[in-house]
Amino acid sequence: MAYLSLFFAALLAATLFPAQSEVLLSALVLQQNYNLWVLWLVATVGNVLGSLINWYLGWHIDYFQSKAWFPFKPNTLTTARERFQRYGKWSLLLSWLPTIGDPLTLIAGVLHVPLWQFVGIVTLAKAGRYLLLIAIVLGYSP
Repeated sequence: MAYLSLFFAALLAATLFPAQSEVLLSALVLQQNYNLWVLWLVATVGNVLGSLINWYLGWHIDYFQSKAWFPFKPNTLTTARERFQRYGKWSLLLSWLPTIGDPLTLIAGVLHVPLWQFVGIVTLAKAGRYLLLIAIVLGYSP
């Protein structure tokens, strides 16, 4: 049940909905009842899949932009598009960051970054972040 909870927390945290998977992952690491590699893998896969949802929304933005629930205004998208084009697909290495990571993955879809490049770069960023978090938690735990 803990792995499934972590998966969904990580997935939700990577979408445009506010959520924190780091707190749950840290708590599970501290409990020392779970395989660390499985925790890392589950969190990474969930978070990458959540980013894929954003990429998909961006890819099909013409359809979704007219929906009332869609959180970005046209001028916000224009600014984000310009910044993303300036720094390129490698800016997706920052996709793990709060606040800017989710819009980056959405804009990658808007600009039709190829799926294989998107998944590769985002996986590297998300996996690295969770690995670092686990190392920090283990380093500070009694």
